[in-house]
Parts: sequence; C-alpha cells; structure tokens
Amino acid sequence: MRAARRVVVKIGTNALTNATGRFNRSHFEALSEDLLWAAKDRELVVVSSGAIALGVERLGLPGRPKDIPGKQACAAVGQSRLMQAYEEAFGRAGKHVAQILLTHEDVQDRRRYLNVKHALDRLLEAGVVPVINENDTVSVDELKFGDNDTLASLVAGVVEAEVLVVLSDVEGLYTADPRKDAGAQLLAQVDAVTPELLALAGGSGSSVGTGGMSTKVRAAARASERGIRCVITSGAVPGRLRSVLGGEPVGTLFEASASRRSARTAWIAHALRPKGRLIVDAGARDAIVTSKRSLLPSGIKQVEGDFGRGDPVDLVDEQGSVFARGLSAYEGSELRRIAGHKSTEIEPLLGYRYLDEAVHRDDLAVLQAPA
Repeated sequence: MRAARRVVVKIGTNALTNATGRFNRSHFEALSEDLLWAAKDRELVVVSSGAIALGVERLGLPGRPKDIPGKQACAAVGQSRLMQAYEEAFGRAGKHVAQILLTHEDVQDRRRYLNVKHALDRLLEAGVVPVINENDTVSVDELKFGDNDTLASLVAGVVEAEVLVVLSDVEGLYTADPRKDAGAQLLAQVDAVTPELLALAGGSGSSVGTGGMSTKVRAAARASERGIRCVITSGAVPGRLRSVLGGEPVGTLFEASASRRSARTAWIAHALRPKGRLIVDAGARDAIVTSKRSLLPSGIKQVEGDFGRGDPVDLVDEQGSVFARGLSAYEGSELRRIAGHKSTEIEPLLGYRYLDEAVHRDDLAVLQAPA
C-alpha cells in the first residue's frame, strides 16, 4: 500500500453527511486534508458522492426525492456546490481539481471509454486531482451506473490504479450485519469473492445514498480482477485514508487476483450492458470456462432479446446462471436460425457466413465475480 503511486478513493454519501443527511462540512474538511496528504506523493483520483444530498439541503427538502426528475433537480443544484467545496479545500493547498461527470454510455462505447482514459491520464500527468461523479442530472435508468461503488471500480480499471479505497459508513465486511448481530466479526482480508461471501454483504443503502455493502464487495471483486487491491473502510474516522495508505490493517482488504484481466476483457465484463442472452448447453459452458474456447452455434439452445452484430450478450447455462459476457458475431435473428447447428451449416442456412463462431474467444469474458 505504501508503494502505490496511483490511487482511486471513493467517498460515499454517508461519509460526507451527518445523521440527518445534511452535508457535514467539518468532516469534509478533515477528509480533504487526508486527500491532500495522499496527493502529495501519489496520483489521486476521487470518486465522490454527495451532489444529491447537497441539493436536498440547498432546496430545503425534507429528504431525498424518490422520483427521477426530483433527483436530477437536486443533482443539478448540488453538483456545483460539491465542486465548490473541493475547489476551496484543495485550492488552499495550491492543488487543482477537475470535474468529470460520467454516464454509463461513456464507458459502454469503446471510443468514448478510451477518450475518458486519455483525459484522465493527461490530468494526472499534470498533477490535477480529477473529482468524478455520475452525471445524475441527465442519467436515466439505462444510462446509470446505479451507484458510485460500481463507477469507482470502473474508474480504477480505466486509470490502471494500484489501489482502490472505498470510504463508507461501515468499517468493512463482517461475518454478519453488525447492526443486528453483536457477535459479527470484521473480515480483515478477502482473497477471493465467492457467492457465499457476497451473501454476507446483503443489500440496502441509506436514505441519502444508493450503495449497500453488496455493491462495495462487487466493486472490490471487479478491481481485484484487474490486479487492483481494494480496501473498504469507514470514512467517518479521521485519518483513516492515511492509515490505509500507510499499510495499517484497517477495514477489509480485498487482495488483487493473481490472474489479471486485460483492459479489453475487463471492458467487456464490466463496462458493457448486455442486450440479449444466449442459453448454452453444458458442453459449450465447459468449453468456454475450462478450455478457453469460443462459443459455436451448435452449443446454443435458446436466443433471447433483439440485438445486433457486435452487441454485448450474456452467456447463460441451463440452470439460469450468467457465467460469461461477449460480443455477438451475428444478429439475434440470425443466431435463432443457426442455433444448434454446426458451423459448416451457417452459410447454407443464412446464405453467408461472418465467422464460424457465435461469440469469438477474443470477444468473450468469463465472469469471475458473481453476476
């Protein structure tokens, strides 16, 4: 941790607000001091929640709106106030910050994804601290990341960070919900995220935030696949970020996976949203997962959804579990005609043939983290 030169820090809404959901300025100042300390000898990216909560406060609302226009209005009001707070805090130390607002569409499109990467790299080279948030003002369900934990894990992959620190309202991952079970034990280290471990995380966020422990564990799993260590710890404790980057055993450390994903495979696995599903037989699943093979039309039992050639699709086994994601070599209507047939039958059935494979191995990612 002490040797990490590029770090992403995610600050949750609950780490920036008090018990009533209002912006906690004194705590924000303490967090800013920790961030400035981290930025002295490292390249730092901050993924910060808090815009909607600040908008709720500014507009004098009793709580976070439940409708999308209400949330978008609060985000529009609060985002400028959030950046003003960062500008003032970092400016006092002569450090520049940059605002970047993203939607899922910005990482879904490969060209825009690379544009984001190049812009972030240039900012970090210039010693600027990017402050990233979801563009809630224009986001709709199909364009949303859903929570800033997911966004932070994607950003960590984009900038090829060495460490992702998630500052939350909890100390880390426990063996049970510590709010309900006094015997719950903090897990100091996680070497691999399993379905059983994910079940410990539960769900639920807060009245002012969106992410629960489940989203944080999934984010840690995504980071781990890219070779990035992740720590989930409390943002309510002053100096906690310094402790993490100083190598102290605080929170829950998720170790980096030994088998690191490539940038392209990670993009397919985590940045893309499937537009269809291919139900495959056991033989095809084994060939993909164990033998690292492509998906052939003969292994497809059923095609779901309307999608085009090159669109992302989920690969699903006969028990209904999503185990891989890839880019389809054919349109959905074409795959329905050739599903269950040999590759040599593609041209007789369609009158043409793009590839022998329905999803080529180079365009396929096995989902290591639970889908």
